[in-house]
Amino acid sequence: MSELVQTSHEAIAKGSQSFAAAAKLMPPGIREDTVMLYAWCRYADDVIDGQVLGDRPELIDDPQARLEDLRRQTLEALHDEAEVTPPFAALRAVARRHDFPDRWPLDLIDGFAMDVQARDYRTLDDVLDYSYHVAGVVGVMMARVMGVRDSAVLDRACDLGLAFQLTNIARDVIDDAAIGRCYLPSDWLDQAQARVDGPIPSPALYGVIIRLLDAAEPYYASSRLGLAALPPRCAWSIAAALRIYHAIGMRIRRGGPAAYRQRISTSKAAKIRLVARGGFDTASSRLIRHGAPRAGLWTRPHGR
Repeated sequence: MSELVQTSHEAIAKGSQSFAAAAKLMPPGIREDTVMLYAWCRYADDVIDGQVLGDRPELIDDPQARLEDLRRQTLEALHDEAEVTPPFAALRAVARRHDFPDRWPLDLIDGFAMDVQARDYRTLDDVLDYSYHVAGVVGVMMARVMGVRDSAVLDRACDLGLAFQLTNIARDVIDDAAIGRCYLPSDWLDQAQARVDGPIPSPALYGVIIRLLDAAEPYYASSRLGLAALPPRCAWSIAAALRIYHAIGMRIRRGGPAAYRQRISTSKAAKIRLVARGGFDTASSRLIRHGAPRAGLWTRPHGR
């Protein structure tokens, strides 16, 4: 294992145990590239949150400067040959090996910019646009690493990222509010006369949360239809992740507002069962010859 791959594995093991476990299902080569890509994504997120600053500690109190520095370093990694730090070296290696357009990594950074600028998410489409930039485009890049070139299949990969992000928003609504962020559509909150305050959602707020989980369902369904286009072990990894994330939403549904009294997650035993079911989903996907059209679903911008 190269030093760069080892460094990326260590970063992921600290930052995302669920992703590290899912990555183990992937075949060698693809596994290393997905880990390196994820390591850069995680690092970029931490930079924007001010959690890692490298040799630029003066940026700690200036989110806009951190954002601009991240964009500059990303472009240098994509186009220059100068030595860069491990996260950017990982991005450089993966982007060049799989022929990423610049816009994909930059779209992710544009998503971080929405947080820095405290964007208002008035409608579900606004939330989906944000979700594309911070998660859907990650799905697109991961699918490219897995060998996908078909734009229609990349749309399915984007759909999974959208579903994951909507689930994240539903799960983290109280924690997000504590740091002054709200990603629920404000027109939904207005209609329900709901406020995001207190440690437990009110009945009105809980209704908005369930509405968001309902909105995620067609994106989960669409993404399942993309499994057949992936190599079998990649499809199993993705199917397992899909099952695990979807289970988070089910816990919110079953637990009601009281589910928010503790961190909403799935146990290790439950993850093992869901990984096994992901294997069944992968096998079943091979029997589907034609996927249903994505009629009515939000679609990533043309050319992306």
